[in-house]
Amino acid sequence: MTPSLKLTGAITLTALLMFRASAQPQQVDQIGILLRQMSLAEKIGQMTQVDMGALANPGDVRKYFLGSVLSGGSTDPSDNSAQTWLKAVNDLKAQALQTRLKIPLLYGIDAVHGHNNIDGAVIFPHNIGLGATHNPELVERAARVTAEEVAATGIRWAFAPCIAVPQNERWGRTYEGFGDDPGLVSQLGAAATKGLQGKSMSSSSSVLACAKHFVGDGGTLNGIDQGNTVCDEATLRKLYLPPYAAAIKAGVGSVMVSYSSWNGAKMHGNKYLITDVLKGELGFKGFVVSDWAAIDHLGGDYKADVKASINAGLDMIMIPYGPGHTNNYVEFINDLTALVNEGAVSQERIDDAVRRILTIKLQLGLFDSPSGDAPATTSVGSPEHREVARDCVRESLVLLKNTNNVLPLKSTTKRIAVIGQAADDLGLQCGGWTISWQGSAGKVTSGGTTILNGLRAAASPGTEIIYSADGANIADADVTLVVIAEQPYAEMKGDRKDLQLAAADAALVKKAKATGKPVVTVLLSGRPLILGSTLDASDAFVAAWLPGTEGAGVADVLFGKNKMIGKLPRNWPRSNEQLTGQPSASSNPLFPRGYGLSYE
Repeated sequence: MTPSLKLTGAITLTALLMFRASAQPQQVDQIGILLRQMSLAEKIGQMTQVDMGALANPGDVRKYFLGSVLSGGSTDPSDNSAQTWLKAVNDLKAQALQTRLKIPLLYGIDAVHGHNNIDGAVIFPHNIGLGATHNPELVERAARVTAEEVAATGIRWAFAPCIAVPQNERWGRTYEGFGDDPGLVSQLGAAATKGLQGKSMSSSSSVLACAKHFVGDGGTLNGIDQGNTVCDEATLRKLYLPPYAAAIKAGVGSVMVSYSSWNGAKMHGNKYLITDVLKGELGFKGFVVSDWAAIDHLGGDYKADVKASINAGLDMIMIPYGPGHTNNYVEFINDLTALVNEGAVSQERIDDAVRRILTIKLQLGLFDSPSGDAPATTSVGSPEHREVARDCVRESLVLLKNTNNVLPLKSTTKRIAVIGQAADDLGLQCGGWTISWQGSAGKVTSGGTTILNGLRAAASPGTEIIYSADGANIADADVTLVVIAEQPYAEMKGDRKDLQLAAADAALVKKAKATGKPVVTVLLSGRPLILGSTLDASDAFVAAWLPGTEGAGVADVLFGKNKMIGKLPRNWPRSNEQLTGQPSASSNPLFPRGYGLSYE
């Protein structure tokens, strides 16, 4: 016999949990019971996500029944330590528990290569480097470490993995994609999803994964961020949709919509792709969230943008602005309330969105442990976690050239000159989305090891490592190791028309070559760059991508303590003229996808 429960007035969290304990999950629609008790204001609150820095008052979580808070790329609490983050997040969760129905708050963050906003966290290679490993088991391990560090600060939602399939290296987000092949992206995106969400999403060390950015963000014309992807539907389905099908099969609980357009129509208003294809055809049962203020780009007044995005199938709207700014969260709540009352947005659409959100909260175990039973913050940046990241670095390096077997560096080498700022710079190793949105050079985070320090630790006792950023005092070296790098960047600001190596970097390699001694060049970059004569001037050339905080992994491979096994996750262009994002342009790359030398 199916249990029944008559409720009068508002159901409390305690009543819901007691009923759950007395009934089998399949025998009762727990979320339906809760939905029937919710007012329109409480439902719309669940659909509202506000940046922590935009909250006019922490009490607004309680006042407006907010369902989610996030920290954007540069929104950090006070001293940015794991302990401070945990307190800040738990304080906001406590506000949600003071509401009538005590629906728990879901906190989200851009943990795209580790818990990258937090000082002292382990920073993994960006996805392009993980793509070079071609190792789904390792990618899953990396995501599991990320989940444990995110959960340790009380946060249970990571806006990752990015499963874009970038076609044009001019795009400033190229490094966020695992590669330019949908098969590789599908495999590694599914692995990352499994790692983040764990064997059970309700585990206190698991976090909600978020596949992004739906769909076609990697195919915009000329690699322009937030631009227009022009292709027929068959191409969209063949090239950009498969990673989403794989992520859904892996159990992903949330999907973020792309800023970009498809054939001129903004994705945030595309009901066909969001509702019919994603939710209908692909059977996605989780919830869909907007990107940062992205509905504002739909082109109407704000109320019209709210109507278009919600009716298209978005379930939660990310709002980075507070009172005093146009399109702030209070305005969103008021506009959506008016749209429902006017019949422009149906009650059924609201209920569908809220049901999806509450179902994920239930699966995360937030109703059972709303204040967060997080692991100890001491796990953040632990030696065990750093070793996983070091493994990722070791397997991500791709050897493009190795004349006369210059690599691995010999233990008998007496003097190695290491030159270039990037050899001793954590910020350049990590790239964008590290502590701040765009990233920066320098010691951006505590913990971690630069490539130079890794080399010094790995060298034989009889080998002298000398260092100069500008290439001074290299004449007497037996071999020169030049480490060059792109400056850190993230979305929008990372778009470039010309991907030639920086003139200063090319000059540094040329200076090393003039000594007549072997030259090993290590490139830190978020994408393939146009190498020109620098490749010719190098006896050995290593693509190290953006390896993160564990630079010792680079040293391990250069000295041959670990094998060189990385393979290119995308084609490497010969010239700027090949940067079109079209298949015909990649028919004669400098190095093809899958290329990578090994040590003999």
